[in-house]
Amino acid sequence: MDFFSIMQRMRIIEFASGSSAALLGTAACICCVLLFFISWRRRRVPIQWPIIGMVPSLFIHLILNDTYDWLSRTLNKCGGTFVFRGPNKNWSAVITSDPANVEYILKTKFSSFPKGPTFTRAFRDFLGDGILNADGHFWASQRKTAVSEFNSSTSLGHAIESLQESVRGRLIPILADACSSCRIIDLQDVFMRFTFDNICNRAFGVEPCCLSPSLPSVPFAKAIEVAAEATALRFVTPKFVRRFMRRLGVGIDVKLQSALKIIDEFVMEIVSSRRKQFISAGSDYKLPEDLLSVFMKSRDEHGFLYSETLLRDVCVNFILAGRDTTSVALSWFFWLLLQHPSVEDKIMEEIYSILEARPNQKQEGNDPVCFSKDELKQMHYLHACLSEAIRLYPPLPLDRKQVSENVVLPDGTPIKKGTVIFYIIYAMGRMESIWGNDCMEFKPERWLNKGVFLSHPAPKFAVFNGGPRLCLGKDFAYLQMKYLAASVLYCFKVRAADSIESVESKLGVTLYMKGGFRVTLHARPINT
Repeated sequence: MDFFSIMQRMRIIEFASGSSAALLGTAACICCVLLFFISWRRRRVPIQWPIIGMVPSLFIHLILNDTYDWLSRTLNKCGGTFVFRGPNKNWSAVITSDPANVEYILKTKFSSFPKGPTFTRAFRDFLGDGILNADGHFWASQRKTAVSEFNSSTSLGHAIESLQESVRGRLIPILADACSSCRIIDLQDVFMRFTFDNICNRAFGVEPCCLSPSLPSVPFAKAIEVAAEATALRFVTPKFVRRFMRRLGVGIDVKLQSALKIIDEFVMEIVSSRRKQFISAGSDYKLPEDLLSVFMKSRDEHGFLYSETLLRDVCVNFILAGRDTTSVALSWFFWLLLQHPSVEDKIMEEIYSILEARPNQKQEGNDPVCFSKDELKQMHYLHACLSEAIRLYPPLPLDRKQVSENVVLPDGTPIKKGTVIFYIIYAMGRMESIWGNDCMEFKPERWLNKGVFLSHPAPKFAVFNGGPRLCLGKDFAYLQMKYLAASVLYCFKVRAADSIESVESKLGVTLYMKGGFRVTLHARPINT
């Protein structure tokens, strides 16, 4: 064999050896990747990639618009708590839906779980030192003052009277017009307009008239919406991006400042005018029955009257708190009724039985009824249906805290000072460990005991927060939802204008229906 033949064979052997090595290397890489996936799958938490952590999983589900469902599935798999890890501590957080942890956060160690400096800084321009953005003495002082307004029977009485007038005078006529003209209407938008007018009236005695017959665009209402969305986006937009956009005169900060100008002009004019009347008239001046008047008469912990700036913050905070929660809850409630007609029939039976019990009163035609506070309290089944709706579709799907000291959660998870923790209210309503194997079903009966509404504790049902921060407007929210639901159902049958399956949630601070809730209305036959 000559030299050249030997060299050729050696090259063949070398090539074969190289190819084998390459194949072995590729197979080894594939095995490593598979082992990596299997390892993280066993841990049942999102995959943690080098450097960037779990961020890719988050962004994938943000794009798919199923972030809350993804979190619910993950929390169910990992027992209710996992640590989300990002490229740095600003992107890392503890995620939980464990009722024991939630009780620890909201009640047991309440003082160790404030809103935190990151949250308050992001919302300061919009909410100032108002109750939603305050911690410590600022929060405690405002809550103490507001309790008297929300818990008094006189206040609830005025609220019911306002509901009766607004429903009879504005809501039903607008819906009746849409019904008679066979026009498609966005029910979510209508409910949002109603609740916005109602909360503004209760906050400072002025209605922006969002629910006028023409359904106009109201600058103040739009500014509140823009400010809330822009402020929330501050949490997910890097500072260098915001800084660059500001220099170009665009971006969320520019939108926020423009919206705040409208908000401040509207609110401060009312506050300043009311303050001047109050000071000039002294004790002879009879203040209107609203939240602004309660705070205007009150004094802070140092004995001074509240400043006009803080009064502005008080009004804006309570408007934001009551702006969308009821309307969003009602939208999902009516959407669920479309899928469960037998539930709607039972609600109507309850409403008719209450009306029939009225002495010497007959309801004529499809005129809206004026339900009393006692009659609303008798609507146990409707109360259960609304609770079941917000269990599955809570208006505020999550809440955020920042730990002020090193703690260990009841499930054994250690948390260092400064760590952010989210408890996912949306996921809590979908936990088999909390609600059983039928947790995904719309089942109002789970809230009833022999026909009487049975409430569940806050750690299990955290829709209205809990502990010292338990929602002040919880009772009024239920009264408002029951009044609106009963009135609309008494007058109309609601039918979806589009496919029921096409309705999906919009990712945000509030669980809006993406694109609204388009429906048609049909006059309900008279009950004979």
